[in-house]
Amino acid sequence: MELATRSHVAFDLPLALLLVILGTLSGPSMADHVLYPGDSLSTGQSLQLNNYVLTMQSDCNLVLYDGGRAVWASGSNGRGSSCRVTMQRDGNLVVYDGNGTPVWASGTASATGNYALVLQRDGNLVIYGPAIWATGTNAPGAVAAVGASVPKSAVVTSHGGAIPAATTVRVQGR
Repeated sequence: MELATRSHVAFDLPLALLLVILGTLSGPSMADHVLYPGDSLSTGQSLQLNNYVLTMQSDCNLVLYDGGRAVWASGSNGRGSSCRVTMQRDGNLVVYDGNGTPVWASGTASATGNYALVLQRDGNLVIYGPAIWATGTNAPGAVAAVGASVPKSAVVTSHGGAIPAATTVRVQGR
């Protein structure tokens, strides 16, 4: 077993092609579950897909909800007001307070590229271009891709048996 310090997500070619097609259209209004490079969500704005909603709250906390239940948060609550979250061109997702001071970041800054934050159908929030960060909030029963890392907090089953969550599990190909 390999101990990972950050999640890795397998590249999804059909999703990447969809992002390219959507990116050639008129911008973020074309997909309400994608944040493109340079786009922001201000206080009260959201990305939504099915029951999943990512909201920039008035307390400066970026929160992902599944049917009204919080499943992930940036932990930046109380760190400012009039906050916004921006998908930067360098692949870093950053929450800024009203003065433009960063109060939380995904820590995924890389070379400038064509990155996008995608709220997926399975409830996972992923930075693609290539995938460099994810919340790990895949819906129960989701199948991990070859090469994917699973957070220690995840419950993993294999052929009906549970795998202890004492260490991060690395999915291997055949």
